[in-house]
Amino acid sequence: MNPVAKPLTPPAPSVVAPSRRSGLDSQPAESLFERFAWIYIFCREKVFRDDTHRIVRKLWPQGQPPPRTEILELGCGPGFYSRTLAARFPRANVTGIDSSKRQLEYARDKARQCRVPNCRFERGNVLDLAQPADAFNAVIASRLFTVLPRRERGVAEIFRVLSPGGKCFIAEPRFAMSASIPLMVMRLLARLSGYWGEYREPTNATVLSRDQFRALVKTQPWAQVDLWRAGRYQYAVCQKG
Repeated sequence: MNPVAKPLTPPAPSVVAPSRRSGLDSQPAESLFERFAWIYIFCREKVFRDDTHRIVRKLWPQGQPPPRTEILELGCGPGFYSRTLAARFPRANVTGIDSSKRQLEYARDKARQCRVPNCRFERGNVLDLAQPADAFNAVIASRLFTVLPRRERGVAEIFRVLSPGGKCFIAEPRFAMSASIPLMVMRLLARLSGYWGEYREPTNATVLSRDQFRALVKTQPWAQVDLWRAGRYQYAVCQKG
């Protein structure tokens, strides 16, 4: 593939340079997450499960990361986890990456409102990150693989940018119907507004079975993997050797 402080109207596009490796602007089809950014912002801020306590407990059992910990959120959207973790841990540095200009504009505005200077956002392709290898101590990916092609490539990039001993936290929905609601609403609004063009996102979200999720995670040589389910989500915490 987080509360809203202002009315849920689509933010105006910002001028943001794409990642030097991403080729984001060359993609021919329009993005639902760009055209109807406000819908996904509402879902992430108001509807989706908040796993902050799980992230903290699993990544930092002692209760907080060491000073100057580098944290990365992939597919950050409006930056819910990036902003929340940056506010909770002011001595950490948090980076959020997403392909949507409009959602990143919201994320930056919200971070400024919340006064979290240790949080920054960059536009990029999670399948081809511009960040160097071993750059982050922790990586968070929530609901990333529901719309992501080449999922194994995404996991490989997570592994690459993690430093030795670093951990990633992955959260994925288990049920296709509920996971597809944002996509279905955005496509319905597109039809109602008279737009019948193609979008780069799939019609429905893809969810992985327990075995598929395990197989995806284990495409990389992790030193340790912890997999579990809780309600409508399944999780993985993986540590790089």
